[in-house]
Amino acid sequence: MTGPLAANPNPTSFDTGALGTWYVTGAITGLALSQDHRFPGDRKALSDLSSVQVFIQKTSGPLQFFVQVGGYSMPALGTAYLPAHKTIDTFYGAVPQAFVKYAPNDHFSIMAGKLPTMIGAEYTFTFENMNIERGLLWNQESAVNRGLQATYVQGPVTTSVSWNDGFYSNRYNWLCGSLAYAIDQNDTLSFIAGGNMGQSARVSAVTPLLQNNSQILNVIYTHAAGSWTLTPYLQYTRVPANAELGIVHSASTTGAALLANYAFNSNFSLAGRAEFISSSGSATNGSPNLLYGPGSKAWSLTLTPTYQNRLFFVRGELSYVKTSDTTPGFALGQDYSNRSQLRMMLETGILI
Repeated sequence: MTGPLAANPNPTSFDTGALGTWYVTGAITGLALSQDHRFPGDRKALSDLSSVQVFIQKTSGPLQFFVQVGGYSMPALGTAYLPAHKTIDTFYGAVPQAFVKYAPNDHFSIMAGKLPTMIGAEYTFTFENMNIERGLLWNQESAVNRGLQATYVQGPVTTSVSWNDGFYSNRYNWLCGSLAYAIDQNDTLSFIAGGNMGQSARVSAVTPLLQNNSQILNVIYTHAAGSWTLTPYLQYTRVPANAELGIVHSASTTGAALLANYAFNSNFSLAGRAEFISSSGSATNGSPNLLYGPGSKAWSLTLTPTYQNRLFFVRGELSYVKTSDTTPGFALGQDYSNRSQLRMMLETGILI
Protein backbone atom coordinates (compact mmCIF):
# COMPACT_ATOMS: atom_id res chain seq x y z
CA MET A 1 0.00 0.00 0.00
CA THR A 2 1.40 3.38 -1.02
CA GLY A 3 -0.90 5.41 1.23
CA PRO A 4 -2.62 7.57 2.20
CA LEU A 5 -4.76 4.65 3.41
CA ALA A 6 -3.10 2.66 6.20
CA ALA A 7 -3.62 -1.03 6.93
CA ASN A 8 -4.86 -2.24 10.32
CA PRO A 9 -1.87 -1.82 12.67
CA ASN A 10 -3.20 -4.59 14.94
CA PRO A 11 -4.34 -7.37 12.62
CA THR A 12 -6.01 -10.55 13.78
CA SER A 13 -3.41 -13.25 14.33
CA PHE A 14 -3.41 -16.95 15.10
CA ASP A 15 -0.61 -18.94 16.65
CA THR A 16 -0.66 -22.25 14.79
CA GLY A 17 2.18 -23.79 16.80
CA ALA A 18 4.74 -25.46 14.56
CA LEU A 19 3.31 -23.59 11.53
CA GLY A 20 4.01 -20.18 13.10
CA THR A 21 1.83 -17.08 13.39
CA TRP A 22 -0.76 -16.44 10.67
CA TYR A 23 -2.36 -13.02 10.10
CA VAL A 24 -5.87 -12.44 8.73
CA THR A 25 -6.79 -9.01 7.36
CA GLY A 26 -9.09 -7.73 4.65
CA ALA A 27 -10.81 -4.91 2.80
CA ILE A 28 -14.56 -4.31 2.46
CA THR A 29 -15.13 -1.28 0.24
CA GLY A 30 -17.74 0.15 -2.09
CA LEU A 31 -17.80 2.97 -4.62
CA ALA A 32 -20.12 5.24 -6.55
CA LEU A 33 -19.28 6.75 -9.94
CA SER A 34 -20.68 9.46 -12.19
CA GLN A 35 -19.21 10.20 -15.63
CA ASP A 36 -19.78 11.82 -18.99
CA HIS A 37 -18.93 10.36 -22.39
CA ARG A 38 -19.39 6.83 -21.13
CA PHE A 39 -18.38 3.81 -23.20
CA PRO A 40 -20.92 1.45 -24.80
CA GLY A 41 -22.39 -0.82 -22.14
CA ASP A 42 -21.21 1.52 -19.37
CA ARG A 43 -23.56 3.68 -17.29
CA LYS A 44 -23.60 7.40 -16.57
CA ALA A 45 -23.90 6.69 -12.83
CA LEU A 46 -23.39 3.49 -10.89
CA SER A 47 -22.47 1.96 -7.55
CA ASP A 48 -20.58 -1.23 -6.82
CA LEU A 49 -18.52 -3.17 -4.32
CA SER A 50 -14.91 -2.32 -5.17
CA SER A 51 -13.44 -4.90 -2.79
CA VAL A 52 -14.66 -7.71 -0.56
CA GLN A 53 -11.41 -9.52 0.15
CA VAL A 54 -9.65 -11.47 2.87
CA PHE A 55 -5.85 -11.76 3.12
CA ILE A 56 -4.22 -14.65 4.95
CA GLN A 57 -0.47 -14.57 5.37
CA LYS A 58 2.56 -15.77 7.28
CA THR A 59 5.38 -13.21 7.32
CA SER A 60 8.09 -14.79 9.50
CA GLY A 61 10.35 -17.80 9.32
CA PRO A 62 12.01 -19.30 6.24
CA LEU A 63 8.71 -20.50 4.74
CA GLN A 64 6.08 -17.80 4.28
CA PHE A 65 2.91 -17.37 2.22
CA PHE A 66 0.21 -14.92 1.12
CA VAL A 67 -3.33 -15.73 -0.08
CA GLN A 68 -5.86 -13.15 -1.25
CA VAL A 69 -9.48 -14.28 -1.64
CA GLY A 70 -12.62 -12.42 -2.68
CA GLY A 71 -14.19 -10.00 -5.12
CA TYR A 72 -12.86 -6.73 -6.55
CA SER A 73 -13.17 -4.16 -9.30
CA MET A 74 -10.28 -2.39 -11.02
CA PRO A 75 -11.36 1.09 -12.22
CA ALA A 76 -8.87 2.89 -14.48
CA LEU A 77 -8.93 6.26 -16.22
CA GLY A 78 -10.10 6.37 -19.80
CA THR A 79 -11.58 2.87 -19.82
CA ALA A 80 -15.06 1.45 -19.26
CA TYR A 81 -15.96 0.44 -15.71
CA LEU A 82 -16.29 -3.33 -15.27
CA PRO A 83 -18.46 -4.36 -12.27
CA ALA A 84 -16.87 -6.53 -9.59
CA HIS A 85 -18.94 -9.62 -10.37
CA LYS A 86 -17.69 -9.51 -13.97
CA THR A 87 -14.13 -8.57 -13.07
CA ILE A 88 -13.60 -11.78 -11.09
CA ASP A 89 -14.45 -13.99 -14.07
CA THR A 90 -12.79 -11.74 -16.66
CA PHE A 91 -9.50 -11.10 -14.87
CA TYR A 92 -7.81 -13.05 -12.07
CA GLY A 93 -10.52 -15.17 -10.45
CA ALA A 94 -11.60 -15.28 -6.82
CA VAL A 95 -7.98 -15.78 -5.73
CA PRO A 96 -6.27 -12.93 -7.59
CA GLN A 97 -2.95 -13.26 -5.76
CA ALA A 98 -1.41 -16.20 -3.89
CA PHE A 99 2.20 -17.25 -3.47
CA VAL A 100 4.65 -19.08 -1.27
CA LYS A 101 7.93 -17.48 -0.27
CA TYR A 102 11.19 -19.05 0.84
CA ALA A 103 13.39 -16.64 2.80
CA PRO A 104 16.37 -18.48 4.32
CA ASN A 105 17.93 -15.22 5.55
CA ASP A 106 17.40 -11.45 5.60
CA HIS A 107 19.12 -10.96 2.24
CA PHE A 108 17.55 -13.47 -0.14
CA SER A 109 14.04 -14.71 -0.91
CA ILE A 110 12.25 -16.49 -3.72
CA MET A 111 8.49 -16.47 -4.41
CA ALA A 112 6.29 -18.63 -6.63
CA GLY A 113 2.63 -18.30 -7.53
CA LYS A 114 0.28 -15.52 -8.63
CA LEU A 115 2.46 -12.49 -7.94
CA PRO A 116 1.85 -8.73 -8.00
CA THR A 117 3.73 -7.20 -10.92
CA MET A 118 6.92 -5.28 -10.29
CA ILE A 119 6.11 -2.98 -13.23
CA GLY A 120 4.88 0.59 -12.62
CA ALA A 121 4.23 2.82 -9.62
CA GLU A 122 0.59 1.88 -8.93
CA TYR A 123 -0.80 -1.32 -7.48
CA THR A 124 -3.75 -3.38 -8.68
CA PHE A 125 -6.50 -2.74 -6.12
CA THR A 126 -8.15 0.58 -5.24
CA PHE A 127 -7.28 0.72 -1.54
CA GLU A 128 -3.57 0.20 -2.25
CA ASN A 129 -3.09 3.50 -4.11
CA MET A 130 -3.20 7.25 -3.58
CA ASN A 131 -6.12 7.50 -6.00
CA ILE A 132 -9.20 5.32 -6.42
CA GLU A 133 -8.65 4.81 -10.16
CA ARG A 134 -5.36 3.80 -11.68
CA GLY A 135 -3.95 6.11 -14.31
CA LEU A 136 -3.26 6.18 -18.04
CA LEU A 137 0.25 4.79 -17.69
CA TRP A 138 -1.11 1.84 -15.69
CA ASN A 139 -3.17 0.84 -18.73
CA GLN A 140 0.08 -0.17 -20.48
CA GLU A 141 1.29 -2.31 -17.54
CA SER A 142 0.63 -5.83 -16.34
CA ALA A 143 -0.98 -6.29 -12.93
CA VAL A 144 -0.72 -9.94 -11.85
CA ASN A 145 1.86 -12.45 -13.12
CA ARG A 146 2.09 -16.18 -12.63
CA GLY A 147 5.70 -17.22 -12.15
CA LEU A 148 8.83 -17.01 -10.03
CA GLN A 149 10.52 -13.99 -8.44
CA ALA A 150 13.88 -13.88 -6.65
CA THR A 151 14.95 -10.91 -4.53
CA TYR A 152 18.33 -10.02 -3.04
CA VAL A 153 18.87 -7.18 -0.56
CA GLN A 154 22.30 -5.84 0.33
CA GLY A 155 22.46 -2.57 2.22
CA PRO A 156 20.61 0.17 0.30
CA VAL A 157 20.29 -1.94 -2.88
CA THR A 158 17.37 -4.27 -3.63
CA THR A 159 17.47 -6.39 -6.78
CA SER A 160 14.60 -8.57 -8.07
CA VAL A 161 14.29 -10.82 -11.11
CA SER A 162 11.08 -12.53 -12.26
CA TRP A 163 10.26 -15.13 -14.92
CA ASN A 164 6.50 -15.00 -15.51
CA ASP A 165 3.59 -15.04 -17.93
CA GLY A 166 3.42 -11.27 -18.53
CA PHE A 167 -0.16 -10.15 -18.99
CA TYR A 168 -1.57 -13.32 -17.38
CA SER A 169 -1.15 -15.21 -20.65
CA ASN A 170 -0.26 -18.60 -19.14
CA ARG A 171 2.75 -18.54 -21.49
CA TYR A 172 5.93 -18.24 -19.43
CA ASN A 173 8.09 -16.07 -21.66
CA TRP A 174 8.39 -12.75 -19.79
CA LEU A 175 11.56 -11.65 -17.98
CA CYS A 176 11.37 -8.71 -15.57
CA GLY A 177 14.03 -7.07 -13.44
CA SER A 178 14.10 -4.34 -10.81
CA LEU A 179 16.96 -2.41 -9.22
CA ALA A 180 16.11 -0.09 -6.32
CA TYR A 181 18.60 2.13 -4.49
CA ALA A 182 17.65 3.72 -1.16
CA ILE A 183 19.50 7.03 -1.34
CA ASP A 184 18.57 7.78 2.27
CA GLN A 185 15.66 7.04 4.59
CA ASN A 186 13.39 9.39 2.60
CA ASP A 187 14.38 8.83 -1.04
CA THR A 188 14.47 5.80 -3.34
CA LEU A 189 15.35 5.52 -7.03
CA SER A 190 14.17 2.45 -8.98
CA PHE A 191 14.85 1.12 -12.47
CA ILE A 192 12.42 -1.53 -13.73
CA ALA A 193 12.42 -3.32 -17.07
CA GLY A 194 10.49 -6.22 -18.53
CA GLY A 195 9.59 -7.80 -21.82
CA ASN A 196 8.37 -10.79 -23.74
CA MET A 197 11.42 -12.89 -24.62
CA GLY A 198 9.51 -14.79 -27.29
CA GLN A 199 6.00 -14.23 -28.60
CA SER A 200 2.46 -15.13 -27.61
CA ALA A 201 -0.66 -15.19 -29.77
CA ARG A 202 -2.98 -15.67 -26.78
CA VAL A 203 -5.61 -12.91 -26.49
CA SER A 204 -8.21 -12.27 -23.79
CA ALA A 205 -9.64 -9.32 -21.85
CA VAL A 206 -6.70 -9.55 -19.46
CA THR A 207 -4.13 -10.48 -22.14
CA PRO A 208 -4.03 -7.80 -24.87
CA LEU A 209 -2.00 -9.01 -27.86
CA LEU A 210 0.10 -5.87 -28.29
CA GLN A 211 0.96 -5.18 -24.64
CA ASN A 212 1.66 -8.86 -23.97
CA ASN A 213 4.26 -8.84 -26.75
CA SER A 214 5.86 -5.58 -25.62
CA GLN A 215 8.88 -4.38 -23.70
CA ILE A 216 8.58 -1.82 -20.90
CA LEU A 217 10.93 0.42 -18.94
CA ASN A 218 10.20 2.45 -15.79
CA VAL A 219 12.31 4.96 -13.89
CA ILE A 220 10.62 5.70 -10.55
CA TYR A 221 11.70 8.13 -7.82
CA THR A 222 9.98 8.19 -4.42
CA HIS A 223 10.35 10.88 -1.77
CA ALA A 224 8.52 10.41 1.56
CA ALA A 225 9.25 12.86 4.35
CA GLY A 226 7.03 14.70 6.78
CA SER A 227 3.59 15.35 5.31
CA TRP A 228 4.66 14.78 1.70
CA THR A 229 4.90 11.69 -0.47
CA LEU A 230 6.03 12.39 -4.04
CA THR A 231 6.48 9.80 -6.79
CA PRO A 232 7.45 11.05 -10.24
CA TYR A 233 8.07 8.37 -12.84
CA LEU A 234 8.85 7.86 -16.50
CA GLN A 235 7.68 5.01 -18.69
CA TYR A 236 8.54 3.74 -22.15
CA THR A 237 6.95 0.78 -23.92
CA ARG A 238 7.69 -0.74 -27.30
CA VAL A 239 5.89 -3.37 -29.37
CA PRO A 240 8.19 -4.77 -32.09
CA ALA A 241 6.86 -5.64 -35.52
CA ASN A 242 5.91 -9.30 -35.86
CA ALA A 243 4.41 -10.50 -39.14
CA GLU A 244 3.51 -13.86 -37.62
CA LEU A 245 1.28 -12.09 -35.07
CA GLY A 246 -0.08 -9.61 -37.60
CA ILE A 247 1.88 -6.66 -36.16
CA VAL A 248 2.98 -4.95 -39.37
CA HIS A 249 4.79 -1.98 -37.80
CA SER A 250 6.50 -1.47 -34.47
CA ALA A 251 4.87 0.98 -32.04
CA SER A 252 5.74 2.65 -28.77
CA THR A 253 4.40 4.81 -25.94
CA THR A 254 6.23 7.41 -23.87
CA GLY A 255 4.72 8.60 -20.61
CA ALA A 256 5.42 10.64 -17.49
CA ALA A 257 3.46 10.94 -14.27
CA LEU A 258 3.62 12.63 -10.89
CA LEU A 259 1.83 11.06 -7.92
CA ALA A 260 1.64 13.20 -4.79
CA ASN A 261 0.02 13.07 -1.38
CA TYR A 262 -0.04 15.66 1.42
CA ALA A 263 -1.19 14.62 4.90
CA PHE A 264 -2.78 17.53 6.75
CA ASN A 265 -2.99 15.40 9.90
CA SER A 266 -3.28 11.75 10.90
CA ASN A 267 -6.85 11.56 9.52
CA PHE A 268 -7.07 13.77 6.44
CA SER A 269 -4.94 13.95 3.29
CA LEU A 270 -5.13 15.12 -0.31
CA ALA A 271 -3.65 13.08 -3.17
CA GLY A 272 -3.13 14.16 -6.75
CA ARG A 273 -1.90 12.68 -10.00
CA ALA A 274 -0.85 14.33 -13.28
CA GLU A 275 0.04 12.30 -16.37
CA PHE A 276 0.91 12.59 -20.01
CA ILE A 277 1.30 9.74 -22.50
CA SER A 278 1.85 9.68 -26.25
CA SER A 279 1.93 6.86 -28.78
CA SER A 280 3.76 6.49 -32.08
CA GLY A 281 2.51 5.65 -35.54
CA SER A 282 -0.24 6.67 -37.90
CA ALA A 283 -3.56 5.14 -38.86
CA THR A 284 -2.71 5.66 -42.53
CA ASN A 285 0.21 3.19 -42.50
CA GLY A 286 -1.47 0.49 -40.44
CA SER A 287 0.42 1.13 -37.20
CA PRO A 288 -0.95 -0.75 -34.19
CA ASN A 289 -3.11 1.10 -31.68
CA LEU A 290 -1.70 1.36 -28.15
CA LEU A 291 -3.80 4.26 -26.87
CA TYR A 292 -6.71 6.03 -28.60
CA GLY A 293 -5.60 5.33 -32.13
CA PRO A 294 -2.08 5.23 -33.63
CA GLY A 295 -0.16 8.43 -32.86
CA SER A 296 -2.68 9.58 -30.23
CA LYS A 297 -1.87 11.39 -27.00
CA ALA A 298 -3.61 11.88 -23.65
CA TRP A 299 -3.17 13.67 -20.36
CA SER A 300 -5.02 13.40 -17.07
CA LEU A 301 -5.49 15.18 -13.76
CA THR A 302 -6.86 13.48 -10.63
CA LEU A 303 -7.59 14.80 -7.12
CA THR A 304 -8.46 12.46 -4.24
CA PRO A 305 -9.21 13.84 -0.75
CA THR A 306 -9.15 11.05 1.87
CA TYR A 307 -10.37 10.73 5.46
CA GLN A 308 -9.45 7.70 7.59
CA ASN A 309 -10.30 7.01 11.23
CA ARG A 310 -8.80 3.72 12.41
CA LEU A 311 -10.30 1.03 10.17
CA PHE A 312 -12.90 3.24 8.46
CA PHE A 313 -12.19 5.48 5.48
CA VAL A 314 -14.02 7.61 2.95
CA ARG A 315 -12.58 9.43 -0.04
CA GLY A 316 -13.81 11.31 -3.07
CA GLU A 317 -12.24 11.71 -6.47
CA LEU A 318 -12.43 14.07 -9.41
CA SER A 319 -10.58 13.03 -12.58
CA TYR A 320 -10.32 14.42 -16.09
CA VAL A 321 -8.85 12.80 -19.20
CA LYS A 322 -8.13 14.76 -22.37
CA THR A 323 -7.02 13.09 -25.61
CA SER A 324 -5.67 14.45 -28.88
CA ASP A 325 -4.73 13.14 -32.35
CA THR A 326 -7.24 10.34 -31.87
CA THR A 327 -8.59 8.00 -34.53
CA PRO A 328 -12.39 7.83 -34.91
CA GLY A 329 -13.59 4.55 -33.48
CA PHE A 330 -10.75 4.36 -30.93
CA ALA A 331 -11.43 7.34 -28.64
CA LEU A 332 -13.95 7.86 -25.79
CA GLY A 333 -17.72 7.79 -25.51
CA GLN A 334 -20.60 5.84 -26.97
CA ASP A 335 -19.28 6.01 -30.53
CA TYR A 336 -15.60 6.21 -29.54
CA SER A 337 -15.29 9.73 -30.97
CA ASN A 338 -15.25 11.94 -27.85
CA ARG A 339 -11.92 13.38 -26.76
CA SER A 340 -12.43 13.91 -23.04
CA GLN A 341 -13.98 12.28 -20.00
CA LEU A 342 -14.84 13.69 -16.57
CA ARG A 343 -15.48 11.35 -13.65
CA MET A 344 -16.52 11.84 -10.05
CA MET A 345 -16.15 8.98 -7.60
CA LEU A 346 -16.73 8.17 -3.95
CA GLU A 347 -15.23 5.18 -2.14
CA THR A 348 -15.77 4.11 1.46
CA GLY A 349 -15.18 1.03 3.55
CA ILE A 350 -13.11 -0.61 6.25
CA LEU A 351 -9.66 -2.18 6.25
CA ILE A 352 -9.96 -5.01 8.77
